[in-house]
Amino acid sequence: MCGRYATTRSEADLSDLFEAVDVTEGLGPSWNVAPTDPVPVVRLSLSHDARVLDKARWGLVPPWAKDTRGAARMINARSETVATSPAFAPSFARRRCLVPADGWFEWLRDGKQKQAYYMTPADGSPLAFAGIWAPWGPESLLTCSVLTTAATGHLKRVHDRMPLILPRDRWSAWLGGDNDGDGGDAEGLLRPMTERELEAIELRPVGPAVGNVRNNGPHLLEPPAEAKLF
Repeated sequence: MCGRYATTRSEADLSDLFEAVDVTEGLGPSWNVAPTDPVPVVRLSLSHDARVLDKARWGLVPPWAKDTRGAARMINARSETVATSPAFAPSFARRRCLVPADGWFEWLRDGKQKQAYYMTPADGSPLAFAGIWAPWGPESLLTCSVLTTAATGHLKRVHDRMPLILPRDRWSAWLGGDNDGDGGDAEGLLRPMTERELEAIELRPVGPAVGNVRNNGPHLLEPPAEAKLF
C-alpha cells in the first residue's frame, strides 16, 4: 500500500509541470502526507477543456456514503479491482486524476525494529501517481485515492505493493477517460512501469521521525547517520 508520501513542489511549479490551471486556493508543501490530509491533484475541468490543479482530501468517499468516517481506509485502490469495485469503479470510469508526488514511504521490520524507507527518483524528478477522485456531500468535498500495483524489481525488498506511477506519456490518456462509463482505454494504462524504468527510483533509509504524522519538514527525507542499506 501507499500510506504516506511527500509532495513538496509549489502550486506554481505543479501548474507549469502539468500544464494546469491552479485552483487550489493555497496548499503548502508536505514532506509527510498522511491519510485524510489535503493534497494536490490534477484533473480535467467539468467541461474537459482544461486541466486544473485542485485540492482534494486523501481518502476517497463515495457519493453514496453517509459520512466521511471511512475515508482513511480508502486512500488506496488496487489496480487489479478498481474497475469492478462498487466504491471505486464509477470514479475509475469518469473521474481519474494525477497525484503529484516526490516519493513515498514504507517501513520494513528488522527484528524488533522498523526501518523507514523513502522511495524517490534519484535525480529528483517528479512523480505522478495514478489517482481517482469523487465529490461528496452538499458542498461537493473533493476526495481522492491513489492506485496501487504489485511492486517489482528492487522495490519488492521493502513492500509487495507500490503506487501506480504514470510516465508523462500516459498522463493525457489517463485523464482523458470516457464519459460513457466504461473507463475508456484506462485499463490498458493500469500496467506498472517496467523494472528498467523503476531502476531510477532509489531506496533511501530515513529516520523514525517520519512515523509521527505531526512531524513535517525536509529533514524527514534525510538518511540517518546509521541505517540499513540495501
